[in-house]
Amino acid sequence: MKTIRTEALIPASPAKVWTVLTDFSAYAAWNPLNLRAEAKGEPRLGGKLDTTFVNPSGKPGATVRQTVTLTTFDPGRALAWTGWVPLLFKGRHHFTLTPEGEGTRLLHGEDMQGLIARGFSEQQLQRDFVPYYEAVNRAIAERVLTVP
Repeated sequence: MKTIRTEALIPASPAKVWTVLTDFSAYAAWNPLNLRAEAKGEPRLGGKLDTTFVNPSGKPGATVRQTVTLTTFDPGRALAWTGWVPLLFKGRHHFTLTPEGEGTRLLHGEDMQGLIARGFSEQQLQRDFVPYYEAVNRAIAERVLTVP
């Protein structure tokens, strides 16, 4: 399995960070990695999202469209979705929110497996993928300032 792990201290409560993370229709306005996320019905455990995300391992500007399943949906604490292409790729993109002082410690990453994931070196993950995940963390920190 290949893993990506990032973390950030967000200057807002877990409830406010949760509001940003689960306002899927707004992703296009702020998210530099997940360019579009549209819930199919009410967001809930087992629910589906139609997504478009940047493919960091592809050509510049390359994107992937995929329907993912919400595999963790614990309001104010944890959110994850999983997408897969049988044998080729399975990815679990996750966020964990922990209160810290007057803010939130955000743990953000992805667990990847399958033939495609095996081809990613640790150097490639650090060079091509991690900067996007860190950019999402910064974007969340900026976005919480606009949430009432």
